[in-house]
Amino acid sequence: MEKEISGTEIKLFQQWLLAWFEGNRRFFAWREAHLSNYQLIISEVLLQRTKAETVAGFYERFILTYPSWHSIAAANVEELALVLKPVGLYNQRAKRLSALAKHMIEINGEIPEERELLNKIPFMGQYIANAVELLIHKRQKPLIDVNMARVLERYFGPREKADIRYDRYLQALAHQVVKHKNSKEISWAILDFAAIVCQARKPKCSLCSLSVTCKFFNNYNIPYI
Repeated sequence: MEKEISGTEIKLFQQWLLAWFEGNRRFFAWREAHLSNYQLIISEVLLQRTKAETVAGFYERFILTYPSWHSIAAANVEELALVLKPVGLYNQRAKRLSALAKHMIEINGEIPEERELLNKIPFMGQYIANAVELLIHKRQKPLIDVNMARVLERYFGPREKADIRYDRYLQALAHQVVKHKNSKEISWAILDFAAIVCQARKPKCSLCSLSVTCKFFNNYNIPYI
């Protein structure tokens, strides 16, 4: 990591997040226990570039309509796009989801352990592959998207590259933050905190006890809202 961040800072951040999450977590169907690998992957596909609240009103209906990879693979792509319209990016998402379903049938629904093989699956990308490793393979991987990036950058300092996938500092920081026995909960806590408090346009710094040590708050004199 190019910017030095101490283990103590990371530990305090983790402890604070988990305590905040305990009383402020959002509850979604895809966060419930005992979901199938299919249900977990579908949730991450739907959540990509779409607000969780939008997906919340759609996810269970989609699973009922398409309960398996076979049902998606058998669907007409135009029909699938129409069903996906409420969550946006529906034409692109329908084509890629259809390709994903067909590939999953070819490999008998078995999720590869190796990241190199995961990356070759249609529709994976860095975020969904990380989600698969975290939620299915139980590895300490961050659910790093623009929301997680915003929280981490505001608190610890900004990245250098525009694309979060290729910024070594941000990637290393995200992995360090979720290096914890409760890795999944830390990722969820950051995403919930980003949605509720550390919002993109109007961060609610008055609700955040982390503002005392937050670089964004202290460097830019953000007014309490």
